[in-house]
This record gives sequence, structure tokens and C-alpha cells, in this order.
Amino acid sequence: MPAALALLAATAGCAAPAGAGDVSSRAARTATAVAPAPLPPVVDHVATDAPVVFLTYDDGAERDPRFIGLVRERGLPVSMFLTDSVTGPGYGHFARLRAVGATLQNHTLDHPALPGLPLAAQRAQICGQQRKLAARFGVRPRLFRPPYGRYDTATLRAAAECGIAAVVLWRVTLEPDGHLTYRHGPHHLIPGDIIAVPSGEAPPLSLAERTVRLLGELEERGLEVGRIEDHVGRRSSPAAPTSPAASGPTGATSSPRTASGPTRATPSPSGV
Repeated sequence: MPAALALLAATAGCAAPAGAGDVSSRAARTATAVAPAPLPPVVDHVATDAPVVFLTYDDGAERDPRFIGLVRERGLPVSMFLTDSVTGPGYGHFARLRAVGATLQNHTLDHPALPGLPLAAQRAQICGQQRKLAARFGVRPRLFRPPYGRYDTATLRAAAECGIAAVVLWRVTLEPDGHLTYRHGPHHLIPGDIIAVPSGEAPPLSLAERTVRLLGELEERGLEVGRIEDHVGRRSSPAAPTSPAASGPTGATSSPRTASGPTRATPSPSGV
């Protein structure tokens, strides 16, 4: 009996204090809950050997019915980055575009310049447009384009918290008169280029006309239009570093950015 009592006492002495397991479990759950989502990468060009470029249209101000026909006839995998305050009552037009193969992505609720705004304000702009597009189309975009191509650390944090997988800038702009401008690199189209098409106020060429002109140049260079969602923002995409620049793209995959960022991140003349 004394031996049995000694064994029982030793066993009791090794036991964890009452409630200790619950405390450690709660601590582990808390640590998991507060772990921030990884920051999304910022891209303005896709590293690819395929002869493709990517057409991205901004704001949603131009609602050219001939553009819908062009997308349908050519099977163009275009991406529309929509701003709610600009698109306004024109969401029906974009429902028709989506029906013929276009994808819808996030360009904020009201198109503000984001850098310097509080995190909560940036989150409201990005998450608010996520909710708008989800309510109207049943989609939650994984790609986001900041207005004017400008962003800061808070922008990337807000984008991550809103479910954004990649921040998409651009290397090439299709201007309202149909000519191309380049933010950096070669002054001609190359595979992997992301082309931004900003909405113009009374542009000299319609959206369909500008796109047809661009398609002619692509054909001359042996390039086709690819779907950017097949290359950017997929779940296997690497996370951006935790110290992004105030603005500036990094290419198809993330790489370290300095506090000031590369100068190529300044808005294009058109600004999107």
C-alpha cells in the first residue's frame, strides 16, 4: 500500500495544473487569429516566354456597345478594373461583357489617391468594391489596381485583408488617340506586357476602335492577348515582402523594394 500511495503521489505531481491546457490552447488560437495575411505582390509585367500580352481596362466610364461585340467575336480575354462611382448605373453593360468572356476586377469605390490615407479608409475603398461586385455579379476579385498606379504599405495591407491576391499595375498605356506609351523598358511591345486602357473623356477614338488598332499592332509583332488571371493572382503566387515601397511595381514575382520605391511607379500621363 505505501508503494501504491507513493506512485499515485508522483503521478499527481507530474500532472499539469488545472486549466493549463485550456490556456495554452486559447493562446495558440489567438496567435493564429491575429497572424496577418501575406501582402500581395505588385506586378506591371509578367515573366513569360509565351507570345502574349494582357489587356486591362480601367474605371468603367466608357460603355461602347461595339466593344462587347469585339470581345465576343475575337474571344478577347480582357480584364475590366471597375470603380463603383464611375461605373454607376452602367453595371448592366459590364454584365454583358462578363457574359462574353471579360473578367471583372477591383479599382476602388471612388478612385481616390490611396497613399497617405489611413488603413481603415483604404480598406473601405477596396473591401467596399469587393462587396459591390460580389452583390452584383457574385464574384470576389483577386486582382486590384490602385488609382493612378499609386500605393503604400497600408494599401497592400488593406488589399490583403480584403482578399486581394495581386496588385496589378502596367508597363504600357493605350492612350485615348490609340497610340502606346511606355513607363519604362523597351518602347515597343514585348511578351508579358500588361497594357492599361484608361477611360477617356470624349476620346477621339472609341474603345472598340482603339482596341482594334492595338490588335493590329499585336498581330504585326506576333503577339496574342492572354488572360492575366491565368498568370497573376493565383493561389500559388509568392507573397510580397513586408516592406513595400510607397509605390512601384516589381515584375511578375515580388522582390525586395526600398522605402522610396522605383521611380517608374509615377502615374502615366493618362492616369488610371
